Amino acid sequence: MRALALFAGLALVGAVLITLVSFSSAPTPAPAADPSRRETETLQERRETLQERLRRLPGDHRGWAELATHHIDQARLTGDPSAYTKAEGALATAARIAPKDDAVLTGQAALAAARHEFARAAELAESAVDANPYAAAAYGVLADARTQLGDLRAAQQAVDAMMALRPGVAAFTRASYAAELRGDVETARTYLDYAHEDAWLPADRAYARYYQGELALHEGDLETAARHYADALSAYPAYTPALAGQAKVAALDGRLTEALSLYDQVVQRLPLPQYLIEQGETRIKAGLPADWTLLEAQRKLYEAAGVRDDLTWAEFEADHGDPKAAVRHARAEYTRNPNLVAADALAWSLFKAGTPEKALPYAKRATGTGWKNPLLTYHRTRIEQSLGLTKASDAHSGRGFDPGLPALARFS
Repeated sequence: MRALALFAGLALVGAVLITLVSFSSAPTPAPAADPSRRETETLQERRETLQERLRRLPGDHRGWAELATHHIDQARLTGDPSAYTKAEGALATAARIAPKDDAVLTGQAALAAARHEFARAAELAESAVDANPYAAAAYGVLADARTQLGDLRAAQQAVDAMMALRPGVAAFTRASYAAELRGDVETARTYLDYAHEDAWLPADRAYARYYQGELALHEGDLETAARHYADALSAYPAYTPALAGQAKVAALDGRLTEALSLYDQVVQRLPLPQYLIEQGETRIKAGLPADWTLLEAQRKLYEAAGVRDDLTWAEFEADHGDPKAAVRHARAEYTRNPNLVAADALAWSLFKAGTPEKALPYAKRATGTGWKNPLLTYHRTRIEQSLGLTKASDAHSGRGFDPGLPALARFS
């Protein structure tokens, strides 16, 4: 899974569903003038077909589990987390019929992961593996959950099992992310090449190209990143993360008017908190006021749908709000999910709250695996500078990174 922060929203759910949905028979929507709307309509048509089948065969527990995965996908595509409640209902029906079936357990694990209940997701995925040791999808969700819980060794074991059972886009992208987290960018890039070569669905090709763009962006190579994002949109115009990638490149390249125009399209399609924060920071960079009204509305929607996302709010409060509130959110997140990004969020929150000596151990934890993430590097350097451990000239200032646009450097 290529997400540790919203990575807490879109990318997390997208990576989970590449395992679950790409193994199903759901049709691939054709590009249209309004591709995001067309994709939503196609999923609606597929969901209606499933519902018709389930009216005829109400005891089809795997059908109910598949319906749930499409509701989860709907939340990913529209940014409306209320679909998680529908998924929960479908899975409850499936569980009443066959509570120990691996497909049902995997669907429950995917929903738990979408709601950031990663310990529960890992538990359910492990139960699915126990029920069916050949369930590649369950290993995928398990890898994602273990990554979010900070257990990279267990996550790698799950990835290896998935690769052995079903090498393909879902397995290759997870293997790529595992390599990136240990600082092996070349291996990460190679696995993404494998994913792209293996992909036959337009959405899967776009997914692989997008994350190639993210790798390039984190290396400061804006030109290569832009090319990969463009390739992703060419493969599948409905893939909103690639449009957001183009907006990031424009913002980091100083083309702020173009970036804001692109962000307007992005948030109209998919108003995820990550994109709203990126848009707001770009407005500030352009000398315009940021309006966080929609962001706060989305926050309430996610909370109402059972999604607990302290990570996003820790990062937001640290950079744009109350550092003390940021520390509270970051501690809560790190306690539940002690991964690299949560460690960084806690480090940065503590630093912004005026306690760099408390921040440093978490900054070291965040950067301890060799992951070449420019934001994590920048945060650690700033913390060390404040403690007299690093020269001011040593701060990260590579091409493709702007301290005034921190959200753009988060791996989403």
